[in-house]
Amino acid sequence: MEKRLLSYMNWGLLLTMCGLFLVGVGNLYSASGMRMEGGLAFTDYYEKQLVWGLLGLGVMLVTMSFDYRRLRNLAWPFFLVTLVLLVLVPLIGKKVYGAQRWISLGFMNIQPSEFAKIAVLLLGAHLLARDGQALDWKNFFRVLAVGLAPGALIIRQPDLGTTLNILLLLGGMILFHGVRGYVFKTCLLGLPCCAAFMWFVGMRDYQRQRVLTFLNPGDDPRGAGYHILQSRIAIGSGEIWGKGFQEGTQSQLRFLPEKHSDFAVAVFGEEWGFAGCVALTALFCLFLMSIFMTVVQAKDRFGSTLCVGVFFYFFWQILINMGMVTGLMPVVGIPLPFISYGGSAMVVNFALLGVVLNVSMRRFMFKG
Repeated sequence: MEKRLLSYMNWGLLLTMCGLFLVGVGNLYSASGMRMEGGLAFTDYYEKQLVWGLLGLGVMLVTMSFDYRRLRNLAWPFFLVTLVLLVLVPLIGKKVYGAQRWISLGFMNIQPSEFAKIAVLLLGAHLLARDGQALDWKNFFRVLAVGLAPGALIIRQPDLGTTLNILLLLGGMILFHGVRGYVFKTCLLGLPCCAAFMWFVGMRDYQRQRVLTFLNPGDDPRGAGYHILQSRIAIGSGEIWGKGFQEGTQSQLRFLPEKHSDFAVAVFGEEWGFAGCVALTALFCLFLMSIFMTVVQAKDRFGSTLCVGVFFYFFWQILINMGMVTGLMPVVGIPLPFISYGGSAMVVNFALLGVVLNVSMRRFMFKG
């Protein structure tokens, strides 16, 4: 890689990304501990996260190494391959905890829905970058179909969280590009109808129960409300400064469910308290600001649209997960980037950030 390219790299993004990854591994190390009579026993989530992180760094170096404009030629092929994988999931997929989301390769499992995020991002940016005009109805539905096609397959797995993430990141890209006024107003008026459709047709009984539990978790404290109540107890018991590393009772005594994945930040809040949560939120804010700097600095429409898609990809995950864990939003199964455990998600995170770094390094090469 040329020294000139490295001089234009978004070093702020690289540093905040590494900081978040290290915090996540340390948090998983603590979350993996279980109080036993002789002390602490450990599971291997943090070790697997390290391995996935190293693999993700390798993928990131690959996505940084070529001119990102070549991705336009890969947008359609990658999207079609991803759709094929999503179709194969219900046929040959591996079922875990009642959800069929993974395809086993023998030595590892892959989650095609994670790669669908990249596919939607690439094809959405390709279509939106073709002209600078605000979208009319024809072009709006053409771009929207890019998210609806994989979303319809993913929601059947069932995986409402990933479907929601894909539609939200695509919606952010569309708003950034711009739509005609009559399209925007009609979509706003149609939102209640879409919400009603999702409630009565798109959601399963347990997903509707999660929303009702969000409104009053105390109605079922040992059932549907258990996750959010234990999460609130964990975060609240951390008070200002926290209980200390590996000293959280809710997590170490296994009261807190899904502590390595969706509720990983509750472990962090119990151990590091309000001060630690503020510091983590500030680090995420710097991370998002670094991505948005590349959006502003990009010299072509495709590069800026790609980066804004990555921005919304991370923004919605951070907002929804933290809102979910603190009881401000319903539980929808969206992990916190770099903090929650997840192999395919970690590789996708690094791959997308490699694209942003790619755009930042090549912003001096051309204009327009």
